[in-house]
Amino acid sequence: MTRRLVLASRSRHKVGELQELLGLDDVVLVTPDEVGIEGEPVEDADSFEGNAEIKVRYYGERSGLPTLADDSGLEVDALDGGPGVYTKRYAGPEATDEDNNTKLLRELDGLPAAQRGARYQCVLAFWDPRSGHAPVFREGRFEGRIATERRGTGGFGYDPIFEPAGEAPGGRTVGQMSSDEKHALSHRGQAARAMAEYLEGEGW
Repeated sequence: MTRRLVLASRSRHKVGELQELLGLDDVVLVTPDEVGIEGEPVEDADSFEGNAEIKVRYYGERSGLPTLADDSGLEVDALDGGPGVYTKRYAGPEATDEDNNTKLLRELDGLPAAQRGARYQCVLAFWDPRSGHAPVFREGRFEGRIATERRGTGGFGYDPIFEPAGEAPGGRTVGQMSSDEKHALSHRGQAARAMAEYLEGEGW
C-alpha cells in the first residue's frame, strides 16, 4: 500500500530530490498544491529547526496528513554564520540563485581559502497531525568552503560556489559533482537517510 507524505514545498525539484534521498518505495511525496492547500506560512523563526516546525505544522494542520518539511541554509564563518536562515533571500526578497552567489562572492572577495570556511545545514521535520505527538527532527551538516568563482552547472542554490571539505582549495564544487556524489555527502542526504530510518521504524 502506497502512503502519501505531504512535503512542505511547492518546488518539484525538492520533491524529486527528497523522494530519491528517502528511498522509501511505499511512500510518495506530494506537494501542497496536490492536496489543495493554498497560502504559505510566515517563516520567522531564528533557526532552521524553528522554521521547519512552522512549515510542518502549517501544512500538516491544513492537510490532516503526515507531513515532511525541510529547512536548510548556508553558514559562512566570515559572515558570523550568515546568511543562515536568510540563505534564500540573502540578496533580497526576490533574489535568484545567481543574485545570491554574486553577493556572497563579492562579500568574501580577497579572502584566502583558510578564511572561507562554510557549511550547509539541513533540518527535516516530520509530523503526523493524527498522532497527537510533537514533530520529529533529523539533521545533516555538510562542511566546506566558498570558492573564489563559480564552477559547474549542477545542483542549485550555492552549489556552484561550494567546495566540499574533502576537496583541496580550488577543487571541484558541488556544482561539478554528479547527483550520486552530492547525495552521499550532502546535508540533505544525511538528514533524509536519518529520517527514512525513523519512518521505517515507526511504520506510520
